[in-house]
Amino acid sequence: MRTARLRTVHPVLWAGWAALAAGAVLCVLGWYGVSGERYAERQLPYLASCTVPGAALIVAGAVLLTHGRGALAAARVEELYGLLVAAEPADAEESGTAAGPPLAVSGDLLMVPGGTLWHRADCPLVAGKVESVPVDAKLLASGELGPCPICEPVEETD
Repeated sequence: MRTARLRTVHPVLWAGWAALAAGAVLCVLGWYGVSGERYAERQLPYLASCTVPGAALIVAGAVLLTHGRGALAAARVEELYGLLVAAEPADAEESGTAAGPPLAVSGDLLMVPGGTLWHRADCPLVAGKVESVPVDAKLLASGELGPCPICEPVEETD
């Protein structure tokens, strides 16, 4: 399930590497030209035509690589989140029935033993998982568990 966004990121990465390489070549040529001239007025054309554009290409290549890698990471996170939400329990496929609603009502709070977050019952991270258990009020009061950033549950005050 590769998204189109992943395919469009790779040219940005290639452009970044190409800009870095071209900038490095221009900087080396500028340095070579400057080193062969004794007087400053004869060194300026090499600085203006090679070294300054080479440095600009290096900066542009670094920006392209940073943007491309950030976009690639964001696309991968979106793809993984889509797989997580779209995944059905294995029991539903074997029995031929569709996945039913979660065992608890969405107002109930659930957690996974050993986890650090508490969730609403309809949160995609715990919905339909047999290992999820109701949250103990003592754990909520002690602050050992934090709220899930995906489902954003609200603590019930009894």
